[in-house]
Amino acid sequence: MEKGNILIVEDDLNLGFLLMEHLQNEGYRIRLGRDGLSGLEMLQKEHFDLCIFDIMMPKMSGFDLARHLKDIHPCTPFLFITARILKEDKLRGYNLGAEDYIIKPFDEQELICKMNVILRRNSANRTEKEPTSFKIGKYQFDFNRMELSYDSDVVRITDKESKVLKQLCLHKNRILRRDEAVELIYGKKDYFHGRSFDVFISKLRKLLNRDPSVSIDNVFKVGFILNIAEEHVN
Repeated sequence: MEKGNILIVEDDLNLGFLLMEHLQNEGYRIRLGRDGLSGLEMLQKEHFDLCIFDIMMPKMSGFDLARHLKDIHPCTPFLFITARILKEDKLRGYNLGAEDYIIKPFDEQELICKMNVILRRNSANRTEKEPTSFKIGKYQFDFNRMELSYDSDVVRITDKESKVLKQLCLHKNRILRRDEAVELIYGKKDYFHGRSFDVFISKLRKLLNRDPSVSIDNVFKVGFILNIAEEHVN
């Protein structure tokens, strides 16, 4: 089971690829950006559990990239790995909200230990704060009661349908990656669980078809998006 979806933005590609290979061997899913601008493009397309930024990069510094991250995904933790050792730079990094400020060269195992602590804490906080009631266009979804309401009509849905719909709602208007959702809901990924997941997506599409502002759209070979027209978005 993957430990987390990690974005590394590092313009030293030798270091970037070495770090990516090491973390992949530890069970992380890694995306690598070679400068601040490519890192920003990835942030705009995908959600990450943790981001690791170099500071001195072409096109956009790690500090500026961190500011964009706070605007796009304010709850996503990040840390800096950098050769900049000045106290002023460290304070600037922490003031931006960094979880840690790691000086190059660094011990890879120490980095992994710090990452695990950050991910565990963030996962616990996210679970505690996750909503259980969602507005989906003209629908209301109560996860705890497994109820989907439209005006005065209330439909009781199954446990698995509720779990799939909750993940779609938590990623509202963003991509829900199919393989990650299947593993989260079923505990593992395989062909049969994937097919079962797709069946629940089809059922949910039918349940939500009374509101034309709501749709569950395919993203080819990636996953699905619960799209809700702007006037209905909370």
